[in-house]
Amino acid sequence: MFNLSSPETIYYLVLCGSFSITLILGYIMQRTNFCTMGAISDYFLMGSLTRARQWILAIAVSIIGVGALRYFQLVVLEDSIYVAPKVLWLSVLVGSLMFGIGMVFASGCAGRNLMRVGSGSIRALVVVIVAGIFAQMTLRGVFAVIRVNTVDQIFFTLPSNQDVLSLLDHALHLGPLAIFLLTILLSLGVIAWVFSDKKFWTLENCLIGLFVGFCIISFWLLVGNFAFLEEDPNTLEKAYLATNTNRLEMVSFVAPIAYLLDYLTLYSDASKKLTLGIVSIFGMMFGSFLAVKFHQDWRWQGFTSLSDLGRHLIGAALMGVGGVTALGCTFGQGLSGISTLSISSIIAIAGFIIGAYTALKYLEKNN
Repeated sequence: MFNLSSPETIYYLVLCGSFSITLILGYIMQRTNFCTMGAISDYFLMGSLTRARQWILAIAVSIIGVGALRYFQLVVLEDSIYVAPKVLWLSVLVGSLMFGIGMVFASGCAGRNLMRVGSGSIRALVVVIVAGIFAQMTLRGVFAVIRVNTVDQIFFTLPSNQDVLSLLDHALHLGPLAIFLLTILLSLGVIAWVFSDKKFWTLENCLIGLFVGFCIISFWLLVGNFAFLEEDPNTLEKAYLATNTNRLEMVSFVAPIAYLLDYLTLYSDASKKLTLGIVSIFGMMFGSFLAVKFHQDWRWQGFTSLSDLGRHLIGAALMGVGGVTALGCTFGQGLSGISTLSISSIIAIAGFIIGAYTALKYLEKNN
C-alpha cells in the first residue's frame, strides 16, 4: 500500500507526472511542427507569423495560469531561478545569442532535436550528445570557470523579484488582486493580437497554443505544489523533490541532457538519482516516437555530408554552452521563464531571435 504523503511516493509520482506532461508535449509538437526556431525562420525567410502566433498564444495562456497559481498561493515563484532579484543580464544575453546561432546550425533547439531522436534521426542524436557534453563543461567544467569569472560577474540586483509584475507591485503597491487582474488584462491583450489575423483562426492553431500553454501550467503546479515539502525529513529544510537543484525547476532541456549523461556514466554512484529533468527528456522522445509511429513513416536519418556534420557539431556546442549560460533554452527561458514575465527571460528571447536571425543570414549568404 502506497503512502501518498511519503516523500518517496511523491518523488516517484513527480517523475511519472514529468514524463507524462513532456510525452504529451513531444506528441503535440511532433504532430503540429510547433517549433521556436521554425517560428523565427518562418518570419525572417517567408514573412509568415503563424508559428510565432502559436508560440505567443502558448505564452499568453501560461502567463494567465502562472498568475493564478501565484494569486492562490499554489506555488512560490520566488523559489525559481527565473524571478530572483539578481539579474545576470550579460550571461543571459551572451548565452541566448550563442544558443540562437547554435539552434539554426543544429537544425533546431535542444527540444526539437530530442523529438527528432524519437523519430529516428541519428543526426539529432549526435547533436543531443554533443550539446550535453558541452553543457556539462559549462555547468561544472572548464567553461564553468570561464563563465563564473567573466559574464556572471556582470549583473544588477533589483529591490524586488525581477518579474515585471513584482516590480510594478514594489513601485506602486498594487496588491495581489490588482496584480492578478493586470496579468489577465495583459495576457488578453496579447491573445487579441494573436487572433488579429483571421488566417490564424483555425482549430489546429488554437489547440496548439492552448495545449502547450496548459502543459507549462501543469508543470508549474506539479513541481511548485505537489513536489514541494515544507520540511524534508532527511534535511529538515524545505525541498522540491525529484529536482537537480532542490529548487523550483521547470521544463528545460539543455542542463537536463547534461544531468542525463551524468546519470548514465556515473550510474553506480548512489548519489545519482533520476530527476524530473532527466525523465522529461525521455518523455519528449517517446511522445515524438508515438506521433511518428502512429501518423507518419518512422525512418533512420543521417548527415548528408561532412560539412553538414561540422555545422551540426558547431551548433550543438553553441547550444550546450549557450543554454547553460543563458539559464535556459528556448523552452526553459522562452516558454517556462517568460510565463513569469521575468526580465531575464525577456532578454533571453531577444537574444534567441537575434542569434537565430544572424545565423539564418549567414547560411543564406554562404549556401
